Amino acid sequence: MRKITPNRSRKISALLICGAFLALLSPPASAAAGRPLPAKPNIIFILADDLGWADVEFQGPKTRGRHETPHIDRLAAEGMNFERFYPGASNCSPSRAVLMTGMYTPRHHVYMAGGWTDRRVNIAKMRWKVPKFEADESFNTLQSNINTIAPEWISVAEVLKPAGYVTARVGKWHLGNDLQGFDESTSNGKPGNHSNSSYYNDDAVTERMTDVSVEFMTKNRDRPFFLYLAHYEPHGPLSATKDRIEYYRKKFAALGDTDRNPIYAAMVEMVDISTGRILAALEKLGLENNTVVIFSSDNGGWYELPNVPNNFPLRGSKGNYYEGGIRTPFIVRWPAAVAPGTRTDFPVNGVDLLPTLAELAGGAVPTTQPVDGISIVPLLRGERLRERSIFFHFPLYLGGSPLPVHGGGSGGWRAVPSTTIMRGDWKLIQYYEYDRHELFNLRDDIGETRDLAKAQPEMAKRLLAEVRAWTQEVKAPIPNVPNERFDPKAEKR
Repeated sequence: MRKITPNRSRKISALLICGAFLALLSPPASAAAGRPLPAKPNIIFILADDLGWADVEFQGPKTRGRHETPHIDRLAAEGMNFERFYPGASNCSPSRAVLMTGMYTPRHHVYMAGGWTDRRVNIAKMRWKVPKFEADESFNTLQSNINTIAPEWISVAEVLKPAGYVTARVGKWHLGNDLQGFDESTSNGKPGNHSNSSYYNDDAVTERMTDVSVEFMTKNRDRPFFLYLAHYEPHGPLSATKDRIEYYRKKFAALGDTDRNPIYAAMVEMVDISTGRILAALEKLGLENNTVVIFSSDNGGWYELPNVPNNFPLRGSKGNYYEGGIRTPFIVRWPAAVAPGTRTDFPVNGVDLLPTLAELAGGAVPTTQPVDGISIVPLLRGERLRERSIFFHFPLYLGGSPLPVHGGGSGGWRAVPSTTIMRGDWKLIQYYEYDRHELFNLRDDIGETRDLAKAQPEMAKRLLAEVRAWTQEVKAPIPNVPNERFDPKAEKR
């Protein structure tokens, strides 16, 4: 079982919480539009693992009063909440590769945590041949399919270091054995552990990682630093201490909330307690005012966890490209420059992190690799950005739901080969598996309940043309070799 040591700083007064929600509901304030930003702020990027968009209390209509995230709520109240943030993919390794390199998935070729289609998938259900664990060589039809960032790609750390920053990555990496320019690194809070492994079953990993993070901040208090703190929670398997599980069990029983998982709630709380400790350390060190604290998650909540309705009102979950799989919380707090309690609904993608941090640090954007993102610093100032399209590409298969097998066979998929485009309120998913597409207006239909492909043919045509042009530009692999073993009536997953 994982140990949780509640931190005294998490006991925020009811008045502060109430004020936080009032601030979030207020109209956006101007955030020093046009004013020069402070130079070389410290930067802390806290990344949860599989945390759903609505898991945090301030954001989730079904979570409010259930999960307890006072420190994350405080970040939102004191900073800017990005209502439409997309890390870059619907599962961990590709989204992290996008965040670290500023490139879309077809550029760095990371599509899955294993580099292959899910090993549990039944080949007979796949319309196209794509790489799969334990399959014969005839299925290796994609030119590039890995789960490691190639050493030649310049990472966020390698952008910030020449700008005078000391850098550390603490926690989950899942991008190979190369340190990608980080000065310090630990995967589980223990010195010298730079592995690509996961530590989901380590009883004290969250506390130990937070301890190391606070030590790094303390010893580098007099120079600009970048801390990447990547948690393992609330990724399964579900595990927490007995006292916190019992606390939430009793709480949910009193609320009559039988569809809420107390273990999962305790794991979300673990991330919040760690966040509170980071904020408390900044205050103690006198670094709060000029430190940029970013909080997010690598993808949407995991659909296979029991009694965890953590993506409502979004459709879908981790693994697919409906909003529940790719939209996550994203908060930026910077007291010296960002007005508290502000919001933006401008769509932001994980590719934007590298150019944004480069501008904040006074660093140079790489010229030896494409950088697909833009700096969102103007949004932090309260300014507007020009509308642009953002993309997602997935050439493999993931077993699960809600997508059907081609031809109507039993079983289904979480994801199939597809390309997704968003432009403003519009979103189109092109399915290569079915030779069709779906079109949604997210402003009017955040739950993606109404496919407008037939009702809005001109918009669909425009976005499909963009998809074709983009896939050609980035050389996105599109499966096109038929699978002679395909049988839509195959029963096994």
